[in-house]
Amino acid sequence: MTTATTPRQPRYLLDNERVLAPLFMTPAVLYIIALVGFPFVLSIVLSLTDATVGNPTYDFVGLETFRRILFDDPVFRTALWNTFVFAVIANVLVVVLAKALAMVLVSDFRGKWFVRFLVLLPWTAPVSLATITWLWTLDSIFSPIDWVLRSVGLLDGNIIWLGKQNLAMSSVIAVHTWRIVPLAAVIMMAGLTSIPQEIRDASEVDGAGFWRKLFQITIPLMAPIIAVAALFGLILTITDMSVVFVLTRGGPTHGTQVLSTWAFFKGIEGGSLGQGAAIALFLFPVLVAVAALILRMARRREVL
Repeated sequence: MTTATTPRQPRYLLDNERVLAPLFMTPAVLYIIALVGFPFVLSIVLSLTDATVGNPTYDFVGLETFRRILFDDPVFRTALWNTFVFAVIANVLVVVLAKALAMVLVSDFRGKWFVRFLVLLPWTAPVSLATITWLWTLDSIFSPIDWVLRSVGLLDGNIIWLGKQNLAMSSVIAVHTWRIVPLAAVIMMAGLTSIPQEIRDASEVDGAGFWRKLFQITIPLMAPIIAVAALFGLILTITDMSVVFVLTRGGPTHGTQVLSTWAFFKGIEGGSLGQGAAIALFLFPVLVAVAALILRMARRREVL
């Protein structure tokens, strides 16, 4: 008895996963190397030299540049402290407000799509354009906020929003929070919709109230999502200089100066490429450690 053997179809080259995977990953890898990897390596090299705009000779000085900015630059220490304060307060506000906003947006009500559209506007608008709008809103003479407060009798005169250190820092934190909350809210909305309906129904049957469901069901189940939102907010807060640069340029008297803006002023406007790169890289180990810690905690929550 003879059995007919089906001829083996030739395997085309583009059907091979070992070929397709590198082929599709190559553009992304090249993009990351060109726009992230090369500038990052160049920053490390510059931070170990005394290069300036007028003398880009790349003379190796080791960690001397880091020692100089840490001990001989009082503005750097101010910027370092402001960066921590800015990052902590802004991200606490972002997580709390985004969680509350996400819970509102997942509920059913008329015009929900329009409300979601309005919520996403701060994130979709160009950051410089949005911050310029806030710059006009917080103007020391023509601020509409001051006009409203004067109209209702709560203010006599003008509030110098960006001319006093405490008010300037509060304004910067508020504008940055307003900008980041939509992104965090969208992330948390995805987490809320992923909670199984059976758990919600069981909590309703057990008679759990709003606060009990929030702290014993919603937040524990959403802990990994909240960690991701906090991580994105932390990175955007520490690395972005747009809000501070447009609103205050680090003033008054360096009261709102952060590491990103001081690195720009020192390295680009001041021409000290080595010191600017060292300032920009100063928090890199801290960011890596915090990111690893947050992702590890999120991973543990997922396993549990």
